[in-house]
Amino acid sequence: MSDPDPDPDRERPGPDSDDPLALVVPKEQVDPILAALREAGTYDDERRLVEHDGDRIAIPVTEPPNGETRSEAPGGELVRQPDPEYRARGLDDLLRERGWADEAVAQVPNSWAVLGTVVLISLDSGRGADGEGPFTADQEREIGEALLDLHGGADTVLAREGVSGETREPSVRVIAGEGDTETVHTEHGIDYGMDLARVMFSPGNKAERERMGAVVDPGERVFDMFAGIGYFTLPMAAAGARVTATEINPEAFRYLLKNAVNNGVQDRIAAYRADCRDVETTADRVVMGYYDAHEYLDAALDALEPGGVVHLHEAVPDALLWDRPIEHLEAAAGDAGREVAILDRRRVKTHSEGVYHVVLDARVE
Repeated sequence: MSDPDPDPDRERPGPDSDDPLALVVPKEQVDPILAALREAGTYDDERRLVEHDGDRIAIPVTEPPNGETRSEAPGGELVRQPDPEYRARGLDDLLRERGWADEAVAQVPNSWAVLGTVVLISLDSGRGADGEGPFTADQEREIGEALLDLHGGADTVLAREGVSGETREPSVRVIAGEGDTETVHTEHGIDYGMDLARVMFSPGNKAERERMGAVVDPGERVFDMFAGIGYFTLPMAAAGARVTATEINPEAFRYLLKNAVNNGVQDRIAAYRADCRDVETTADRVVMGYYDAHEYLDAALDALEPGGVVHLHEAVPDALLWDRPIEHLEAAAGDAGREVAILDRRRVKTHSEGVYHVVLDARVE
């Protein structure tokens, strides 16, 4: 006579249940057992590993190890999962479902930006069939369609190919969806309206946009020399600063005005469609959000009150951090007969291989 089951109410695998199987194993044995299940092809990667109790982990499997149907299986206990935790499907999974081989999937970027109803992704440009780039036109379309499946609120996917010229005009291609490049992106309570085929927007500057809204004081006078559609102007004005904003690109300037009204901060923004060097103003803080901003430091220092703060953006090779931006600032201050005290230095994001987008904060006496 066999011993009675000490836990008669526990979930058993049972042949008649449709719930998926999992192998419950001690935590310290997860890695070798998981490797063995992968090698045997019985690991179910559509579900997550979950904690079964304080000392054991449930590894999802597609079938019982070694064909066992009993509750006790080699390496652990076989159970059914009535409420399994499924992994969210990613871009790689969706492309594999479309027949992509692992080698091709490995070439696809693992990051992109969702801006309102538009997905923006860099594909290194070109067409693979001509040997000029990693993807064919059909592959680009399939990447775009997979991204639309992944982000249900989006309706257009754009391949980003860079920004050029003094007016920072973007180059993009529609690779999937409706092709509507105009959208509204909401970030930290600010609505940024834009047409991504006409104006640039850098998703990687998100933390810096939030920071600029936090560093200003109500009533502070700010000169935003390269305002664009209001990247820094809008959060600073929303925080109560009075911002003089200049922008030379007519499309970006149009969105700057529109965004000021839509965010209810138009009364705190004086906007000029002009070269920032041609606008006379006085400021407690100057924001220079442009990679070649050091060329405009003389105008920035002319506007900056003694004791004011300048935020100098620059794209700098790793070998020149932080010497080059500091040299630019100190040289301009020396020419103006002023002194500089460095307050902070930050890497905003990677600009290109070995080159970083950085910001230097300094007080100028």
